[in-house]
Amino acid sequence: MSVARDILAAYGAPRRVFRRRLAATGTEGQALVILMTACLLIFVAQAPVLQRQAIETGEELNPLLGGALFAWLFIMPLAAYAFSWISHLIARVLGGQGAPIASRLALFWALLVAAPLWMLNGLTRGFMGEGIEANTVGAIALAAFVIHWGVNLWTAQARTEAVA
Repeated sequence: MSVARDILAAYGAPRRVFRRRLAATGTEGQALVILMTACLLIFVAQAPVLQRQAIETGEELNPLLGGALFAWLFIMPLAAYAFSWISHLIARVLGGQGAPIASRLALFWALLVAAPLWMLNGLTRGFMGEGIEANTVGAIALAAFVIHWGVNLWTAQARTEAVA
């Protein structure tokens, strides 16, 4: 199944889709591609917000985009690896059985699944500005990420067979 279809399907059957993704993603390189794709989409989601900020404040757009690019494509992947490692250690202490790559994929896949909602949030904030609409869409995007990460991590740690 394509990644786009899996993202849509994850909103209906997150465990089933994540199990299939976990079985199909056996290498660190594949997990990294998922993470970098999610980070790239979230960076793109920031463009309308940064454009609005540049217009309202008179700042230059390029430095704003450069800072967001650096943050999302260099800093966030490192932070994601750190968070996945910490979540794996916590899961192990609580009796989790999954491999470290399964914990990484749980976080990375949750970021990718929530990325379209983050893009909608960026459009909402860029076109409408801050307000109840942007806050609502942002809360939904954050909730989708947290819920998917929790479900994915639970699924990853409940597995008895080791994944590379």
